[in-house]
Amino acid sequence: MNTNESLLLNVTYTTKPGKRTAFLKALTQLEVVKKSKQEPGNLKYDYFYPVDSEDQLFLVEIWEDDGALALHAQTEHYQQLQSIKGDYLINASIERFYLRHCQ
Repeated sequence: MNTNESLLLNVTYTTKPGKRTAFLKALTQLEVVKKSKQEPGNLKYDYFYPVDSEDQLFLVEIWEDDGALALHAQTEHYQQLQSIKGDYLINASIERFYLRHCQ
C-alpha cells in the first residue's frame, strides 16, 4: 500500500437473536470504541445499526495503513473483543478496501 492510500474495513456482526444491544453494551464497557479511536493511525472507528436488521451491528474502521491495523490487533481491548464474540455473535464478516487519496 502506498502513502496515498488508507485501509477501510466494513465489519458486519450478526448477533444471536436479541443480543445486539447487549453486545454493544459490552463493547462500551470494555471501551473498545474509545480506545480504538485513540490509537495511532486510526482515522475512523464507528458502529451503526443497519435499518433492515435487528440482529446486526455494522462497524466502519479506517486506518492509515496495514501497519496501524496490525498494531490494533495486538491491543488489549482488541483481544478482549475477540474473547467475548462467542457470547454474542453468530458471524462476523469483513470487507477490506484500500482508499486512494487524490490530491
